[in-house]
Amino acid sequence: MTARMNDDTKIRIEAFQFLEELVGIHGDVLSRNILSRGFVFRGIRVPLVGPQGIFKPRLMELPLSITTAPPKHGSRRTYDDGITEDGIIVYRYRGQNPDHHENVGLRTAMKKNAPLVYFHGIVPGKYFAVWPAFVVGDDPRSLCFTVMPDDRVNNFSDGKWSNAEAGDEARREYRSVLVRQRLHQSAFRDRVISAYLEQCAVCRLKHKELLDAAHIIPDSDPKGDPVVSNGLSLCKLHHAAFDKNVIGIRPDLVVEIRTDVLLETDGPMLQHGLQGFQGKRITVPTRKIWKPNPEFLEERYEIFRKAG
Repeated sequence: MTARMNDDTKIRIEAFQFLEELVGIHGDVLSRNILSRGFVFRGIRVPLVGPQGIFKPRLMELPLSITTAPPKHGSRRTYDDGITEDGIIVYRYRGQNPDHHENVGLRTAMKKNAPLVYFHGIVPGKYFAVWPAFVVGDDPRSLCFTVMPDDRVNNFSDGKWSNAEAGDEARREYRSVLVRQRLHQSAFRDRVISAYLEQCAVCRLKHKELLDAAHIIPDSDPKGDPVVSNGLSLCKLHHAAFDKNVIGIRPDLVVEIRTDVLLETDGPMLQHGLQGFQGKRITVPTRKIWKPNPEFLEERYEIFRKAG
């Protein structure tokens, strides 16, 4: 016999459905303003985040979400802080007291297999959303919980979440690795585009939905770390052209167009979209730490030069 859902479970399911809609519209990285507004349940607004990291809306019995704050300017924290190489989320206690009511709430969520949303701060005001995520470990000695993402199967029956079954660690571990990869990609994109003030470095197009974060040194290379100084904010046209060595960027930040493309005649799109940027200087962030790494540009420019 199927167990009857209580309000806590109903709100949790609606929260997951709401997040699916948001990600479908905005992508994996969501603004705090949207998350703070939340959704309406029976005429009452339910936010997805609150002022503290462990957040329980007043209508719920158990926490709904946990949040890791984004790094501040000048911080050395990398975006995978709190996430191990295996994609496991390590979440610190609230304060030093294991019996703080928020820590107790998260511990109870673990005992009841209640799924949560994990929000990982990418840049100030922007969060990467992971759900459902289950608390699977509690270590009072190190003052932290262990959290694992699971499949987005929001099935509740017979008094439990069907995707919280014990003994399926292999699936959870696989899901955790995929989440970590998506987090890397999303974090790199948002940080690079934010550093470039949401515009293409070549043409200054300002439509964020048409911008990508291009690696200078490919991420398959041991030196290709996903850091802002190894990235360029490029519109989709110039990203593709950069990846295919149709355009190159010299270490002095000047654009070069491949010779055969520069000499080609093929209408206004080619002329204004590519050829017109020959010899132009790209726009880069003002902060030194975010500027393109000159050594990386030189290495990548040599690849472009040989391709031409």
